[in-house]
Amino acid sequence: MRKRVYFFYNDRNSLRVDHSQNSVGKEIVVKALASRIVFILALLGIAATTNAATLTIGRVSNEPEKIHRQLKPMLDYMVNKLQDVGITDGAIRIAKDHEEMVTYLKQGKVDWVQKGVFEALIYSRDAGAEIALRSWREGVPNYYSVIFARKDGSVRSLADLVGRKIAFQDKGSTSAFFVPSAVLRKAGFELTELVTPREKPPVGKIGYVFAGKELTITTWVHRELADAGAYHNQNWSKPTDNPEKMKKDLTIIYQGKPMPRMIELLRKDLDPQIKARIKSILLRAHEDPAAVEALKAYGPETAKFDEFKGKIKEELTEAMSLAKYMSHIE
Repeated sequence: MRKRVYFFYNDRNSLRVDHSQNSVGKEIVVKALASRIVFILALLGIAATTNAATLTIGRVSNEPEKIHRQLKPMLDYMVNKLQDVGITDGAIRIAKDHEEMVTYLKQGKVDWVQKGVFEALIYSRDAGAEIALRSWREGVPNYYSVIFARKDGSVRSLADLVGRKIAFQDKGSTSAFFVPSAVLRKAGFELTELVTPREKPPVGKIGYVFAGKELTITTWVHRELADAGAYHNQNWSKPTDNPEKMKKDLTIIYQGKPMPRMIELLRKDLDPQIKARIKSILLRAHEDPAAVEALKAYGPETAKFDEFKGKIKEELTEAMSLAKYMSHIE
C-alpha cells in the first residue's frame, strides 16, 4: 500500500507536502498565499486537513526541517503498525506556540504530541489531552533541575538569591525555567524578569534573565553576569554545556526532585481503539529492531516508553504540585 506523509507548517502560508513510499519519495514545496495553497492542494487531490485515516503528530517549533527529520521516521513506523485499525497515512503539523497547539488538539488537527511535563499539563488542562506515556530521552527516564552558583561567591542557598539574578534558558524550558522558577515561587520568593544580565533586580525580589543556551547560562554564572543559573542534571554533567574549566569553580545550591524526561499525549477524542494500539506499539518499540532508527530520530534519542504507574506516577504528582506556582499554568 502506498503511504503518504503530509507536512503542515503555517509560516507565511508555506506548506510542505512529502509523499513517500518505503522511505523514498519526492517532496513538493508550496509557498503561496492561502488561497493559492487551497487551489494547489485541490489540483494535487490532497485535503487541507487530515482525515480519520491519518495519524497526525504535532510539535511546537520554528525549525520545520529539523522537526521533519526527527518525526518522520517514527511516523512511518507507526503508520505501518496501525493499518489494522484503519490508519493509512501520516501527517506532521507544526504549531508556532503552545496556544496554537492547544487549538489544533481541540480541533482534531493533531492526534499525538510529545512535550515536557509542564507543557503536558497545559495541554491536558486546556485541550483535555490524555497524558499517555513517559518517554526516555537520551537513555534516561527522568531528570531533575539544579540551581548552581560560584563556589567563591556569596550565594549558598535560595534565600541568598533575593536581590540577585538567576539565569534561565528560555520560556519553554521545563528544567531551566518552569521547575526552578516554580520552586522559588513555592518557597515564597517574588521573581521579576530582566531584559539583560546587566540589569539590576528590584529590592526584595529575585531577578531572572533568559540566556538562550545552556552553555551561556554556565558562562554568565562563571563570569558573574548572573549570580546563579539553572538547568537539569544532564546539562550539569555534559562538557558541552558545562565545560570542566568552568565547572570546577561552580557548586550546586539546590537539587530538585525527579521529573518525567518527556511525556507523550494523545488527543482527547481520538478513537479509543487507535489510542490503545498507539500505546501498545510504543511500549514494545524498544524491543523491535524495525523501530531502532525511528527511536533514534524521535525526541531525538528516545530509548523507550513506559506507563505512569507506581513510583513513576510520583514524578507526575510532583510536577502537578509545582504547576500552580507557574504563571503559565495559573
